[in-house]
Amino acid sequence: MSRLANKEEQKTRKKSEPFHWLYMLLLVTAIQIISGGTVLTQIQEAQLEVLAVFGSFLVVEWLYFVLARNLAGQRSTELEIIAFLLSGFGLVTVASVYPNYALKQFIAILIGLGAFVILLALMRNTEVVNALHIPVAVGCVGLLALNLMLAKVHNGALNWINVGGISIQPSEIVKIGFIFVGAATLEKLQSARSLTSYLVFSLGCVGALFLMRDFGTALIFFCTFMVMAFMRSGDIKTIGLIGAGAVLGAGLIVYFKPYVAKRFKAYRHVWEYMNDSGFQQTRVLIYSASGGLFGLGIGNGRLRKVYASTTDLIFGVICEEWGMIVAFCVVLSFAFVAVYALRLARHARSTVYAIAAVASAALLLVQLSLNVFGVTDLLPLTGVTLPFISRGGTSMICSWALFAFIKSADIKTYPKLEIQMEEKS
Repeated sequence: MSRLANKEEQKTRKKSEPFHWLYMLLLVTAIQIISGGTVLTQIQEAQLEVLAVFGSFLVVEWLYFVLARNLAGQRSTELEIIAFLLSGFGLVTVASVYPNYALKQFIAILIGLGAFVILLALMRNTEVVNALHIPVAVGCVGLLALNLMLAKVHNGALNWINVGGISIQPSEIVKIGFIFVGAATLEKLQSARSLTSYLVFSLGCVGALFLMRDFGTALIFFCTFMVMAFMRSGDIKTIGLIGAGAVLGAGLIVYFKPYVAKRFKAYRHVWEYMNDSGFQQTRVLIYSASGGLFGLGIGNGRLRKVYASTTDLIFGVICEEWGMIVAFCVVLSFAFVAVYALRLARHARSTVYAIAAVASAALLLVQLSLNVFGVTDLLPLTGVTLPFISRGGTSMICSWALFAFIKSADIKTYPKLEIQMEEKS
């Protein structure tokens, strides 16, 4: 009888859901079909391949939701809809500029979706998280050390390694481990020990990133650490002391390594270097404004011809070709995710989930800000990617994995656990 009652209760909940996922998914699919069709009419190479990629993407998208809703019993699918919407924007934009890269971007989305599902399964049990956090920490440090040994300088940084002809950015993978280890460490130990333990691990990661000259990612890691440390300790003085120490350290690096400051010499002076170090940013500012509210249309922009248009500058491409309204919706999506994570954290069943969810949302927001404000010269240009949208496999995988941390904080993600908790209460 209890099973029948639970099934009836689940049916009642489904009927009363405030979020009409099917309507939203239909809207997202319509956007993807229209934008994908536009690309297919414009490109002259790899048309059949791109058509197959777009079709496969839609099939995977719908298949995921059918399985998630009917087999896994998922009732809150807001995050997945946002992830597929943003991934679709990226796939269409990348395919319109580099048709031959569409398949790689799609494969990255598939791997990212797989990482999302696997992480959700791992995060179901806090004992598993606690058991894995030390091996994951060792793996992160080892991966960064391997990066320092094998990577070659690319655009002034040592953040890419080649494995079997495939380029991998280890720092993107370490982002996942950074939050995984932080959530487990700060939850399990007492406040003072946990903060010290994680501080050592964080300093190791940030220090390696500085040696790699990947200053944008180092800043993302540091800001994420500050969020997690504050959530666990609640001590503003301690956080302020850590921040002051970081500023002092950055000042010493600039003093003893003046070449670091030279990388940012165009900051707030891009028009003075518009044909040199400020070339990309000035073109973003010019071409983005020309797009207006509704854009020039996919494939009609000029920024796509500028170097790194589908990676560092892709937000400018969105502004120019899709319009300011769509660009604003992209930013608004990440703001929604941040608010959503904060709401989940208030009712999370463990500190692990609260820390992981809020830290992931903070990381995504910081990365978004560095990308958007960097290309528009409001912040120094650091060369970080736009989550879900920029071209790049490891970046895509990392973005999906971070969404898994946020979703795991929602008890509705695990229907059986939710029923057990309700029966106990």
